[in-house]
Amino acid sequence: MEVRVLMRGQDDPKKCTAARMVRLGLARSVRRTGGRTLVLDPFAPRVMLPADGRGARSVTGIDCSWRLAGEEFAAALPGAHRRLPPLLAGNPVNYSKIGMLSTAEALAAALFIAGLDRQAQSLLGALRWGHTFYELNRGLLDDYSRMGDESEIPELLAEYGIAAR
Repeated sequence: MEVRVLMRGQDDPKKCTAARMVRLGLARSVRRTGGRTLVLDPFAPRVMLPADGRGARSVTGIDCSWRLAGEEFAAALPGAHRRLPPLLAGNPVNYSKIGMLSTAEALAAALFIAGLDRQAQSLLGALRWGHTFYELNRGLLDDYSRMGDESEIPELLAEYGIAAR
C-alpha cells in the first residue's frame, strides 16, 4: 500500500517522523489527498477496521502539531477518514499516552490493522524507538487486525487493562 504524508511543517524538523519517512523513501509527501486513500484522522467518527485497508490504494497521515490538530483535521480532505483504535504511544515525547501517536506510529498502526505487517515493521524500523511502539501494542495490533466491528474495542481494551476513553 502506498504511504503518503500531508506535511504541515509545524513540528521540530529534527523530531519529525513523517519527514524521516519521506527522506528514507518509506512515504511520499503529497499536497492533497485522493478519493481512494485512508486519511488517518483522530477526530473521524469511524474507527479503522481491517476491511478499510482492503478497499484503499493508499494511507495518508497528516503531519501536524497536536496543538493545532483540531484545525488541521477540520479541513475538508477527500478520502475515507478513519481514526485508529486506542493505542499506546512509543515515541519519547508522549510515551505510553493513549492516542498521542507520532505520524510514523499512526501510519504503521494503520498498516498493521490492514494486515501489512512487513511494511509496518519497515516504517518502525526507521525509528530508534520504533520497536517500543510495537512492543507496547503488539497484542492490541494483532487483535485489531482481526476485528470485524468497532463494538469489539471496549472488550479488547478491558482484556489489556486499558481504560476506554
